[in-house]
Parts: sequence; C-alpha cells; structure tokens
Amino acid sequence: MRSDSDLTARARIRDAALDLFGREGVNRVSVRAIAAQAGVSPALVLHHFGSKDGLRKACDAYLVEMLRGDGTSPDLDDTSRIGSMIEDATPIRRYLARAFLDESPDAAALFDSMVAGSERWLEQGVAEGWVRPAADPHARAAIYVGWLLTPVVLHAHLARALGEDDLAETGATLRFSGTALEMLTQGVFADERVRSAYEKVRNERS
Repeated sequence: MRSDSDLTARARIRDAALDLFGREGVNRVSVRAIAAQAGVSPALVLHHFGSKDGLRKACDAYLVEMLRGDGTSPDLDDTSRIGSMIEDATPIRRYLARAFLDESPDAAALFDSMVAGSERWLEQGVAEGWVRPAADPHARAAIYVGWLLTPVVLHAHLARALGEDDLAETGATLRFSGTALEMLTQGVFADERVRSAYEKVRNERS
C-alpha cells in the first residue's frame, strides 16, 4: 500500500509532466527534467509510471477524469472556486494544445472521452433545466468540444488576432471565454433567416 507521501510524490510528478509536456512537447522533455521539476529522482518517476509514455498516458487519464467531474452540477455562485479552477487549469490548457496537434490514437481516444463526458454533462444540464435540448445530443457534444479546443489548437493565430501573448494565461482565458459564453448563451444571429436557409438546403438534398 502506498503511503501518503508516496501519493503526493506521484501527484507532483504528474503535475510536473503536465506542465513540461504542455510547454515543450512530449518528445522534447526527458524523465530527468520531469524528476527535477517534481523534486524527485528519475528512478522514482519510473517506479510510479514505468516509462515516459506511461507517464503521458497517466496525464491523459487524469485530464479525462478532471473533465468528467464528479457528476454534480457546477455551483455557479461559487465564483471564487471557479476562478481558482481557471487559474489551476493553465497547464491543462497548454497540455491540450500539444496533445491535439498529435494525430495519434492516444489523442483520438482523449478527444472521444471528452465528447462522451461533455454529452453526459450537457444532457444532465437539459434534465436540470439550464441547457436547452438538442435534436442531436451527440453531434452537439462533439461540436462543443471542438469549440472548446479551438483556442488551444489555434493558439498562435488567436493570440495574434486578440493581441495576447499567451492564451493559456488566466487573463486571456477570461477574455475569450467571456466572448464564447456570450455567443453560447445569447446566440449570434438575431432572427431565423440563416437557419431557414439551412433547413431549405437540407430539405432539397434529403
């Protein structure tokens, strides 16, 4: 059985890997560098995770678990906790940016897990009344995840367009998240003309 200090060391190693993998990419980071940032020996990294690839898989699993949450609805009144979560997620955003530039089976599995988790979360919101029902819940979840990942995958272009140095930083995240939430909550189009045109085209080709 692992001791509490052993578990703490494992978490420090994982967090160091998330940070370094996100900043530099998996291929450019050594086990020795991760160990140094975590304040442990390289041997302890290998003891916990077996290899650098095992550590990367553990980072993916941790990320999926974070995104899945504990099954409870967000407490939107607890703004202090929400702010802390946004700040704490800076390494996660960098890690995601790197992960999805790699079209590997692992990146595909991570994306699929995010879609599945988002679909459950959105359907829970429908049941509780704070999310509108969708004609195609799975497609909505997939597109929603795609929107969430746009800032991390197109980081350099969005940062340039918005005049920000690093979109992963808290201030920049709050800026583009505010605009995204405005679009999701209030919508973009003021009437039904665009949707009506789409429906007409779809009906003509069905």
